[in-house]
Amino acid sequence: QVQLVESGGGLVQPGGSLRLSCAASGFTFVNYALTWYRKAPGKERELVATISSRDRIEYADSVKGRFTISRDDAKNTVYLQMNSLKAEDTAVYICNARWMANYWGQGTQVTVSS
Repeated sequence: QVQLVESGGGLVQPGGSLRLSCAASGFTFVNYALTWYRKAPGKERELVATISSRDRIEYADSVKGRFTISRDDAKNTVYLQMNSLKAEDTAVYICNARWMANYWGQGTQVTVSS
């Protein structure tokens, strides 16, 4: 059974940091490109960061220099380190794995507020 399970979300003050994790199972993780999306209320889903099976990385302009995506193929896990968080980063963060199939997690809520 394919699963993508996100964790690490929560409430953080502006300027703070969070590290999200997405643990995968049920498919050959190493072959898949992994992407973090986010969905804020009233807004379209937005690509935040993506890392290919060969570690090619891309970021949305809005998070460049603040967020870092990484993967650990031995642990079947992708991470998103988020620093210097802003109120506009508030959203549900969703993990995606894509190659021969397209898999989605349920998401984890990140709220940036004082």
